[in-house]
Amino acid sequence: MTTTNTGAGRRWGRFARHYVEMIVAMFAGMFALGMLQSALGLSLSHEQQPELAYLVMAVDMSIGMAAWMRIRGHGWASTLEMCAAMFVPVVPLFPLLWLGAVDAGTMMTAAHVAMLPLMLAAMLRRLDEYAGCAH
Repeated sequence: MTTTNTGAGRRWGRFARHYVEMIVAMFAGMFALGMLQSALGLSLSHEQQPELAYLVMAVDMSIGMAAWMRIRGHGWASTLEMCAAMFVPVVPLFPLLWLGAVDAGTMMTAAHVAMLPLMLAAMLRRLDEYAGCAH
């Protein structure tokens, strides 16, 4: 293996590691803050209040990711872009929910699935930062 291939491999390895870290941080925020809200009696019904329940969950996931990104030294612009990936999926889904084209469960599932490629897109936008080659 050449030095160039090894360097590229390390670069993409750092990129992939950060992507996995973001998924773990997202779920950690969602579960930890969700359990806290539940313990305080602040839980929302995903069936009765799907919009608000989704937005609270997106905030919980964003807090987890933002905290980890700031600990890892990322700036606010990239942190907020990553957090935006939690909210962007509902832009087309809320109207579909209101029109009865999708139910709450479908909305939640579709939004969560859409988050992953949106997070990847945010990372590809700043490839050097996420691959460990920031200036």
